[in-house]
Amino acid sequence: MASGFGVNGKKGRCYDVWMDFSDCMTHCVMPAECTARRDDYFECLHHRKEYSRMNAINKERERQYFGGNKKNDAHGHQ
Repeated sequence: MASGFGVNGKKGRCYDVWMDFSDCMTHCVMPAECTARRDDYFECLHHRKEYSRMNAINKERERQYFGGNKKNDAHGHQ
């Protein structure tokens, strides 16, 4: 990550977010000041919040499609 190059030789997807976090850590008084930037960097790397949100949306979509009937599985089988 330190070089800034991604796997295709171009700038890495999260490089700008990393540089923002790194700059914050360099100039902060307390590391806790950079917590939001660290969280943004981890989200850029791992997409955990994005995947969690997508799963919640898909779960609600299935619940609405099957009418909230908990006896049915995701494919409509009982």
